[in-house]
Amino acid sequence: MENELIRIEHVTAGYDGKVVLQDISLNVYPNDFLGIIGPNGGGKTTLLKIILGLLPPMKGQVRFFHEGQEVPAIRIGYLPQMNRIDRKFPISVREVIASGLASEKPRFRDYTTEQKQRIEEIIRQMGLEEQKNRAISDLSGGQLQRVLLGRSMVSKPEILILDEPNSYVDKRFESHFYKLLTEVNQESAIILVSHDIGTVLSMVKNIACVNETLHYHSGTNISSEWLEDKYACPIELVGHGNLPHRVLKNHETQP
Repeated sequence: MENELIRIEHVTAGYDGKVVLQDISLNVYPNDFLGIIGPNGGGKTTLLKIILGLLPPMKGQVRFFHEGQEVPAIRIGYLPQMNRIDRKFPISVREVIASGLASEKPRFRDYTTEQKQRIEEIIRQMGLEEQKNRAISDLSGGQLQRVLLGRSMVSKPEILILDEPNSYVDKRFESHFYKLLTEVNQESAIILVSHDIGTVLSMVKNIACVNETLHYHSGTNISSEWLEDKYACPIELVGHGNLPHRVLKNHETQP
């Protein structure tokens, strides 16, 4: 059995006593590329908050692993939605990308030579050499998206979480962006949340539908009925020796 990075076990979560996610379980593995889809208000953002440690579960637990051993936390890179970014904050492109290494830098000390090289490497990879000293308020939406992606990648995370990245990818960077994610996935697991089902299916390896409950589909060869059934496709988790299999139940024909 492949070792997990994240194991979510029977988690129920919500806000002010209102349940948003009900008894969900999910494993994320190294080099996984998981697409998360579902209706607005179905709990996709709440699930991300649970994984990021921003919201404690009402029930259940989230466990993290490194090379088969349980650990308190793992390195997670996070690319938030654009509308959560304060573009007026006085900070440069390079400073934003460097802030992704803040937890690894001793307080009141400069970045190491290796860290500085990593920052410059990411700036080049994102195609931001000419903008690196500019304030983020001067950037286009697509340029800012590249900055935030660079920030999320600079620490070489074990898992990269992308929240609706296609909503503000500029067309000039779009093909490079998706190619870059394929390269990142060689070293990091990726969770991509998106309303663009077509983009998700063209990129990811597995699908999870979140609509209060969570329904997992291994692979992306899914039927239109699966998508049309209000993002609610019941599954069963079946043990087969030491290897768990997630099995889709047959769809019932609606009258």
